[in-house]
Amino acid sequence: MNALFEDAGKFLAGRVLSEAESSMQVELDSGKRVKVKAANVLLKFDKPAPAALIAEGQRLAEEIDLDLAWEFAPEGEFGFADLARDYFDAGAGLTHQAAALFRLFGAPHYFRRMGRGQFRKAPEEIVKAALLAIEKKAQLAAQIEGWAAELVAGQCPQPVRDQLYKILFKPDKNAPEYKAVVDAAKKAQRAPLDLLVAAGAIDSPYQFHWRRFLFEQFPKGTNFPASLVAPEIRDELPLAAGVRAFSIDDSATTEIDDALSVQGLGSGTIVFGVHIAAPALAIQPDSAVDKVARERFSTVYMPGWKLTMLPDEVVQSYTLQEGRDCPAVSLYVTMDEATLEVKSTETKLERVPIVANLRHDKLDAVVTEAALSGEAPADFDFAPELAFGWRLARHLKAQREVVRGKPENFNRPDYNFRLVDADGQSPVAPPEGRETVLISERRRGAPLDTIVAEAMILANNTWGGWLAELGVPGIYRSQASMAPGVKVRMSTKALPHAGMGVAHYTWATSPLRRYVDLVNQWQIIACARHGRTAALAAHFKPKDTALFAIISGFDAAYSAYNGFQNGIERYWTLRWLQQNGVTELDCAAMKDGLVRADTLPLVLRAVGADGLPRGARVRVRLGEPDLLTLEIGGSVIARLDDPTRADDDAALEDEAEEGAEAAATGLALAIDVADADAPAAADGGAPAA
Repeated sequence: MNALFEDAGKFLAGRVLSEAESSMQVELDSGKRVKVKAANVLLKFDKPAPAALIAEGQRLAEEIDLDLAWEFAPEGEFGFADLARDYFDAGAGLTHQAAALFRLFGAPHYFRRMGRGQFRKAPEEIVKAALLAIEKKAQLAAQIEGWAAELVAGQCPQPVRDQLYKILFKPDKNAPEYKAVVDAAKKAQRAPLDLLVAAGAIDSPYQFHWRRFLFEQFPKGTNFPASLVAPEIRDELPLAAGVRAFSIDDSATTEIDDALSVQGLGSGTIVFGVHIAAPALAIQPDSAVDKVARERFSTVYMPGWKLTMLPDEVVQSYTLQEGRDCPAVSLYVTMDEATLEVKSTETKLERVPIVANLRHDKLDAVVTEAALSGEAPADFDFAPELAFGWRLARHLKAQREVVRGKPENFNRPDYNFRLVDADGQSPVAPPEGRETVLISERRRGAPLDTIVAEAMILANNTWGGWLAELGVPGIYRSQASMAPGVKVRMSTKALPHAGMGVAHYTWATSPLRRYVDLVNQWQIIACARHGRTAALAAHFKPKDTALFAIISGFDAAYSAYNGFQNGIERYWTLRWLQQNGVTELDCAAMKDGLVRADTLPLVLRAVGADGLPRGARVRVRLGEPDLLTLEIGGSVIARLDDPTRADDDAALEDEAEEGAEAAATGLALAIDVADADAPAAADGGAPAA
């Protein structure tokens, strides 16, 4: 005797080996033996053979017209054998009964399952809705197949082009556009990105990187609300007496956050001023401007362009523009001119005369260490003030290095990127990616850089300690130690920053371009206004959950922006190689087969670099750069010298360049061609028709 039974939604048949009251042992054609509950057995028969019954039943099931079967099926509950007799003839045999069972079971939109081999007609409106859904599904499947065929043929359907970045980086794996790309990639046996490039979906590598960034970080676009205006500062601020402040920035800088002043030269007592633009005097928490700033969290920088945190009209209302008396939060540090011992500090809310906006690119070549130390002529404005600032900066840096335990290592340069069009002009709109790129070195630790950096560290350290002293919460940056793997983190606690060599450190000196600085400025202003009672008046109270949300959002945005900046600078570096026909570079060996170029901001993987001592000097022959994946390979063709001595600072700097190293590994996509794979059929199974 044989038996036909249901197992997990599939129909199987085999020879009955033994039978008990509630179960039986059945041997399938594959030889596998299974225990079957009696309740799951639907037919018992001697002939035909089990496999023949299933095969013939499935063939006949395809011939059953579901509309006709539904029309003639009984209104109440019925069995599959009943339908077989109604549909075929009164003497419907085993194969016809099996056919009716398979067809009924496979059409839940027509017939509802009511139990062991029992069914009931679905209501007419349910049937119509189900048929409409099935038709839509069939049309969608045909659409997916058509799009896939176009992609394989080298053409990109517009719906796929419109969803390109979503498909590659944030896919909805049920979307037809995604399924079409996956299906086409499998049929063409090509990687999805290669397939899309060949189909013309990506016409510009630069635009691909730019639009991907906008898709991920600015899905609503980069325009500011048209109604956004800069609120006025209504405070009656006193004018800073005797102050002649000057800023130091690049010529392209429009968000001038900070300026310096020096009073009392030659008197024995110096008052060193750090003056920070004060948008927090006007912008209120939860106001329209604040919401825009909090949504962006920071200005985004890239070669030839930037996306500012605030609209330019708002920035220009508070920027420290020369020739104006600008509202500012000022830190005054009074110190002994000879020993530089700090005697007192004071924070004021005031209007500061900004006498000049000095520019790095115009002064770096003349404001040298020799000129500042008196060994060479100092033929530039603010020479005495800058000379004192340089002396103070070296003193502050030396103090930090004592705490830090080792000197800061500036053995690698920063790089300036300048884009120019065919007429040699800088872009006035977002770059297109075809501009000529000029890359120049800017040595870290240059005098003007050091003066500004140490002044900002002084202010951020002083204000961080002041907030903590008054019990006013702020957002701090800290680093527990300089051990490998210990990273800088943000929190609301005034903890030491080992890498900086300070006891506490906030970000409060760039409120026009970083949201954290704006938040901290609100808190500092409360301290300046209320002193010991500031904790009661400050907008953010101790353990305020809003601060933790700001830290989380800022960390995510800042990391994404820095990642984009690293990637797009890598793009322009590869473009520079192409534009200048560079095929070889001198490099220093890093770890894991990576090398760093000596004169470009470029890290790449080079064959032959594995096993080289860290810092070994090598000549590398370059492969062809891929501007889309930002990959470039190379091979070591010569060893230039003996390995240089490794040091811990270099290790830490490498850790800080994770973005650059990650770029050397290529583009990470979220699309998975395996999504198109179907599960394999189980042993001995025959799905219901």
